[in-house]
Amino acid sequence: MNRFVVWVCAGLVGALAASAAMADPVRQTKAPFQDAFRQLEGEEWPTPNDYRTASGAPGHRYWQQKVDYRIQARLDEATKTVTGKATITYKNNSPDRLTYLWLLLDQNIFRRDSIAERTATVGSADEVSLAALRRIQMFKDWEGGFKLTSVKDGSGRTIPHKVVDSLMRLDLAQPLASGASTTFTIEWSYRMVETKVVGSRDGYECFTKPDEDGNCLFLGAQWFPRLARYTDYEGWHNKAFLGAGEFTLEFGDYEVALTVPNDHVVAATGDLTNPGAVLTAAQRQRLEQARTAKEPVYIVTPPEALAAEGRKPTGEKTWVFQADNVRDFAWASSRKFVWDAMGVRQDSAEWPLVMAMSFYPKEARPLWDAWSTKAIAHTLDTYNDFAFPYPYSKAQSINGINGGMEYPMMTFNGPRPTKDKKTGDLTYTERTKAGLIGVIIHEIGHTYFPMIVNSDERQWTWMDEGLNTFLEFQAEKRWSKDFPAYDGEPRHIVEYMVSQNQVPVMTQSDSLLQFGPNAYSKPATALVILRETVLGRELFDKAFKDYATRWRFKGPTPYDFFRTMEESSGVDLDWFWRGWFYSTDHVDIALDGVTAGKVEPADAEARAKARRERAAAEPPSLTESRNTEPTYAERDPKVRDYYDTINRNDATAAQRKKAKEADEDLTPQERVARNQTDTFYRFRFRNVGGLVMPVILKLDFTDGSTETVRIPAEIWRRNSKQVTWQYVTAKTLKRAELDPLWETADADRDNNLFEGSGVDKILKLSPSRPDDENKLKDNELRVAPDSLAPLPATKPKTADAPK
Repeated sequence: MNRFVVWVCAGLVGALAASAAMADPVRQTKAPFQDAFRQLEGEEWPTPNDYRTASGAPGHRYWQQKVDYRIQARLDEATKTVTGKATITYKNNSPDRLTYLWLLLDQNIFRRDSIAERTATVGSADEVSLAALRRIQMFKDWEGGFKLTSVKDGSGRTIPHKVVDSLMRLDLAQPLASGASTTFTIEWSYRMVETKVVGSRDGYECFTKPDEDGNCLFLGAQWFPRLARYTDYEGWHNKAFLGAGEFTLEFGDYEVALTVPNDHVVAATGDLTNPGAVLTAAQRQRLEQARTAKEPVYIVTPPEALAAEGRKPTGEKTWVFQADNVRDFAWASSRKFVWDAMGVRQDSAEWPLVMAMSFYPKEARPLWDAWSTKAIAHTLDTYNDFAFPYPYSKAQSINGINGGMEYPMMTFNGPRPTKDKKTGDLTYTERTKAGLIGVIIHEIGHTYFPMIVNSDERQWTWMDEGLNTFLEFQAEKRWSKDFPAYDGEPRHIVEYMVSQNQVPVMTQSDSLLQFGPNAYSKPATALVILRETVLGRELFDKAFKDYATRWRFKGPTPYDFFRTMEESSGVDLDWFWRGWFYSTDHVDIALDGVTAGKVEPADAEARAKARRERAAAEPPSLTESRNTEPTYAERDPKVRDYYDTINRNDATAAQRKKAKEADEDLTPQERVARNQTDTFYRFRFRNVGGLVMPVILKLDFTDGSTETVRIPAEIWRRNSKQVTWQYVTAKTLKRAELDPLWETADADRDNNLFEGSGVDKILKLSPSRPDDENKLKDNELRVAPDSLAPLPATKPKTADAPK
């Protein structure tokens, strides 16, 4: 029997709960209650201090190191070897005395005895791919890694040093005091890796098939010994490079001279300081024209690049670049490069114009001509809206490597057209076009996160990949309405969130089991939901911009991000971070059922009439209906009295008197409330997936109207597993659906729908004994439940409903 009572005296429940807790405290502490809204402060988050405040902003004593590089390097095209000399100045801004420095030797990952190579695993299938065989063969014939030929201090004395896999420790002759600087030089060389054979973020690609020109593209990244970070929260960041965890570095100023064959075109981080020595007069004129052009302008034209492919170099040229306040330096060099550019205006007094530039071989045309540079411009516009104006003079997209990779002002991006086997023409699919635009948006976006907002990628990959994928999703949605933007759409993360082999987002990079969904898709989707569903765009956008601006050219941790988002929005989000970033729970809220009820009339006669109607609607006792013989009372009238002559469902004099007295005791306001005829709908929600979320409930009524109610996540604060929520209306409910717009990544839509009929039919209300009604207190109101019988859940008609 469905039955519920509305209590006017609300304090009784709390008093009873408090009494129970005091009576049995041991049982209370062992209860299964889980507080999904408990604070992360003191549990998972480090204590705020003078370096990083509780508000998420840098503290008044925040510091970071500064490292400046002067580098001379040469590319030997024939041997695919880079040799270089770097003069490095390290400024110790920390409060600590440093007795040694740690450097990153990331090329050492390609040594045969590296940790990465020795710990590589393979799948369980009894097969091996041709690509794997090629890689194995290359490592037999070739070995990468840095060859260090000199490590000396400013006086020319050799500095004791120790190479530990992909790291090197320099032991200083004298401790480096706080505020002091030291300068030293390193000379090195390394053989570049064949990118598409070994699989890397840098290296070379040569076009050596029978119908190709035989020339190569060279990409320089992780190409020189770089200082590891030293921070207030970790000290030296000296975890070995294993391949997945990328690179967090110190900011500094760079002056780099790159010597290459004299027919090569070079793209690099920073500003070209000697254009007269390496560019023709026509190229310099085109570059100036591109600054104000509304369409990309060829700096090196396709015919010029094609002509260069057929010639041999006659010597070498040195390209010199200057870059201030960057955390890394990368370059690309080839005689095959076509180069186009256009200026992008932005709202910044310091950087009113940014040059968007693309470098690509003829094999990338016509795809790259049409979209690469314009995708850069679009990315700058979108990211500037969400973060801050782009703070450098140029942003570049270079065709090379599979996938994409980012560096300050430089990105390497892979998609190309394919050659039609019959006609020989270059063509591309819609997927390839979208892939190019998407990867350029993503990699150019990385210039903001983490090249400027300098997060620790090796420890918390999601801080650069997840945040950047979120912004990529926004930029893709702004590119065109039908752009296939995937990562960020809540419905697309469901399959991953219900999978078995996953770990929390807050897991170190090299331990992630499903790297892409964990580091990219899930945090990006979480931020989309945080923006669109939890906070709303206004609160989210203000908080996100505050985070980006606070930590521009600084090194944030996840806790700085979490705290800033809460501090700026004014919303406690610990429950959200805990569910999406610290757990592997998924979203699955079930609508288990709905009951409906009305407050019984105050008038005793009206209540009696309702009782008679309910009694008449009930079937008689089966036993009574099958008894054919007269009862004892029917056979002997002497045992019958007054009570055998009345209808027990009629109102008695006592009931009429009590109802009248109760009505007279009410204030006018209470009388209005007491006599309301609205229906009380009570919805039973169950948290199947474990991840607490706002409850979004679409209500359809019999009069054709619709209302969507957004219930904050705090509905789960007292019980994170199941709750009952009440909605009062004069309308009659016909249908209810959870998450109608598929915005919360709910994993099971089969339990989201509730439909009912006969909602205004009165069900059995009679108490088990007729005189129970007289035991109700004056401050209690009886509520009559109506019928909303659960029906089999109905799936949405949409064809691509997530499973």
